[in-house]
Amino acid sequence: MVLGSLVVQQLFAQSGGDPLGQTLRINGQLFHVVGTLQAKGTGSDNAMFIPFSTLQQRLRNSPSLSQINIQIDNVNNVTLAQQDITTLLEKIHHIQQGAADDFRAYASNQLIQNAQANTAILTDLLNGLAAISLTVGGIGIMNIMLVSVTERTREIGIRMAVGARGSDIRNQFLLEALLLSVIGGIIGILVGLLGGYELVHTIQEIQIPFVVTPVSIFLPVGVAVVIGIFFGFYPAVLASRLDPITALRAE
Repeated sequence: MVLGSLVVQQLFAQSGGDPLGQTLRINGQLFHVVGTLQAKGTGSDNAMFIPFSTLQQRLRNSPSLSQINIQIDNVNNVTLAQQDITTLLEKIHHIQQGAADDFRAYASNQLIQNAQANTAILTDLLNGLAAISLTVGGIGIMNIMLVSVTERTREIGIRMAVGARGSDIRNQFLLEALLLSVIGGIIGILVGLLGGYELVHTIQEIQIPFVVTPVSIFLPVGVAVVIGIFFGFYPAVLASRLDPITALRAE
């Protein structure tokens, strides 16, 4: 057996022993470790390699293959090679013309297209969740500001009585809503950065680098500003339109 770098780390990091010459048990079968692989940042880092005949006889007890990977010499020959391989497998499997194949042949570009389609679906789902979260957060800010306007009605009346204009009252409450939203956005950014850092550095199987870009910082702040202004505008306008006399009479 030959072990990938992550397998070596998971099995022998704590003991500090040399994996070469060790014996591992898999499904009741004993395997002798004869080599290890250097880290490559691919799936082979988390894999174990054994002779194919051993896999068939001792682990699967079946002569059939579950997967064959084929490398083509030229990217322009991929389609032709895929057609030839399909024809050959149909002949080996005795599949008559027009009948359904009992196997699937994928080219790398098809796998990429499938991965992109799955990524697009996941992106749309996450965008929908983000939109719902932003809407709920914006409604929360608006409710807080409406309560603030109600509780500070007398304060608003006093300010208007001493010369404050409606635009001053509106800008004050709009600024408060903006500050609430921005503070929430900053807290969200910090939680996201700390969570992402811990996730990448704690789970070793995740082969994704931790990268922080200006867009990942300024875009959430910009969204928070827009949410604060949008959902804080109505309470701010409502406060600016209060009648000073009525506001002063408020308990």
